[in-house]
Amino acid sequence: MTDTLHGISSMATRQVLAELARAYQARGGAPVAIEAVGGVDAARRVTAGEAFDVVFLASDAIDKLMAAGHLLAGSRVDLARSGVAVAVRGGAGRPDITSEDALRRATLAARSLSYSTGPSGVALAKLFQRWGIADQIAPRIVTAPPGVPVGSLVARGEVELGFQQLSELIHVQGIEVLGPLPPEIQIVTIFSAGVCAACRQPDAVRALLAFMAGAEAVEAKRREGMEPA
Repeated sequence: MTDTLHGISSMATRQVLAELARAYQARGGAPVAIEAVGGVDAARRVTAGEAFDVVFLASDAIDKLMAAGHLLAGSRVDLARSGVAVAVRGGAGRPDITSEDALRRATLAARSLSYSTGPSGVALAKLFQRWGIADQIAPRIVTAPPGVPVGSLVARGEVELGFQQLSELIHVQGIEVLGPLPPEIQIVTIFSAGVCAACRQPDAVRALLAFMAGAEAVEAKRREGMEPA
């Protein structure tokens, strides 16, 4: 009998991974327990040697962990593609974000804004620099603590304009999702998984990841605001 597989993930994939883990177990697969935390914290814990069987993070983070020997070489499996969306508090005005110019104007007009500390946030910061507005909006940026969804700050009225991956916004009560970033500037993160170097059940993890990357997992990913990788 296969023991419970223990994993760690970033917050962006917690909903879809929970759904897929339940589906996998229902079809006779190994039980799976996945802890969701901030992506930076997840990578730090794996690097520190904490015992996990599988790690789910953005693909670049998976590659770094693999290069450092924390994950089995060649074990990366790409699972989902996730884009960034924009949200306001429920009942607030809905600025136009349908083009790059419109989004730039909305960003400049916002009295406060927030974005993820993960890879999508790094890319957004570069976009603001390219627009030439980074210094102007810097005093208005509210940084969400690791593991705290930007959407929750928007819902409480602490942030006027929130940027985060759609998968992290669609389940937050009290906000309205204006839509995705315009296609010409959309930021897509590929979420992947890797088998931990110290895993005692690597074949069981590989079977789990094959299911999560397969056709049976596609609809769950789309329900959670993602696309298959």
